[in-house]
Amino acid sequence: MSRTPHVLIIVQNLPVPLDRRVWLECQALRKAGYEVSVICPKGPGDPARQVIDGVHILKYAPPKEAAGALGYAWEFVYCWLRTAWLSLRVWRRSRFDAVQACNPPDTYWALARLWRLRGVRFVFDHHDLNPEVFRSRFGEPKGLAARMQLKFLYWLERSTFRTADRVVSTNTSYQQIAVRRGGVPIERTAVVRSGPDTTVMKPGEPKPQLRRGRKHLVVYLGIMGPQDGVDGLIDVAERVVRKHGRDDVQFALLGFGDCLEDLKRRTNELGLTDFVHFTGRVGPPEIADYLSTASAGVTPDPASPLNDVSTMNKPMEYMAYGVPSVAYRLGENAKSTLDCAVDVEPGDVDAFTDALLDLLDDEPRRARMGARGRERAATVLDWKPQARNYVAVYDGLLRG
Repeated sequence: MSRTPHVLIIVQNLPVPLDRRVWLECQALRKAGYEVSVICPKGPGDPARQVIDGVHILKYAPPKEAAGALGYAWEFVYCWLRTAWLSLRVWRRSRFDAVQACNPPDTYWALARLWRLRGVRFVFDHHDLNPEVFRSRFGEPKGLAARMQLKFLYWLERSTFRTADRVVSTNTSYQQIAVRRGGVPIERTAVVRSGPDTTVMKPGEPKPQLRRGRKHLVVYLGIMGPQDGVDGLIDVAERVVRKHGRDDVQFALLGFGDCLEDLKRRTNELGLTDFVHFTGRVGPPEIADYLSTASAGVTPDPASPLNDVSTMNKPMEYMAYGVPSVAYRLGENAKSTLDCAVDVEPGDVDAFTDALLDLLDDEPRRARMGARGRERAATVLDWKPQARNYVAVYDGLLRG
């Protein structure tokens, strides 16, 4: 009898199962008969080792928050070394046949090359574009140090592409970057979108208390980093309350990130703490409660080298819960939402505010858009067909 193929998945950006895409991948592989192990950082209160639904998860204490180039370099080195050590522990328990690295960062190709000496294959799960992240956060580099940092990021990306036996991209824009910039033959690539599991993510009973006594609840769901535009959402909230005199709209911002504390301070300085609530890190039950209660969702990500070609999870999650949304017009996001979101010109905060209030004040329109969004999420964007594409990558690589 042949041995069950074993896949080791490496994640540095988020704990698992909090990382929804990675957890869906784990479940898809398990259902297809694969053994699955994961190495990732700990979340608050997480154990160092646990088994969930047959997936073996090993976690390490995350480093302190990085500041500056040296801080980020130390963070990458620390996480790489902890991951390498834990990969040895996984191997001692059960040898693995493939390593899957989920970026950011683009550093685990070096570990994959070491394991290649044992016949282990390497799959790159292409979540992010790190050179574009750098350009979006810091602008086009002008000084020598900044140009060298950007060149180094391109080199890490090329090294990852060149090492990978297969590249799994989250959309066709990323796939084309793997082919054109990374030199990966297109037959060694696959597109696996981060679709919602609509059998789980679906509207439930509203929780009126989440509106905090107001008529409407507007929800933001996602990471709060410099490139995510949440500071612009605070500007929208200020216009709703101050310029338009609306006291019937409650904003709930679900998530965490580098900018969370700065956003809280700015909200307090603007006197908006009664209208803008930050939940911090939340799990699936809380997300379901908020999105089942929301009148609208918001996607305030600004136009940037990264955002223009990236697919955000949040608009698809809004659609899964039948929540209409307002967004800045970005290429890949617009392909996902079509007419299930109101798109406005990037950077136009007044137009975003007006579109949001128009949507809140038109209940029949919200109902139509929400129903279309739910149908599109369930029939076109759902994870189920994406899971088949994902498992097919491993079937071809490990099962011939």
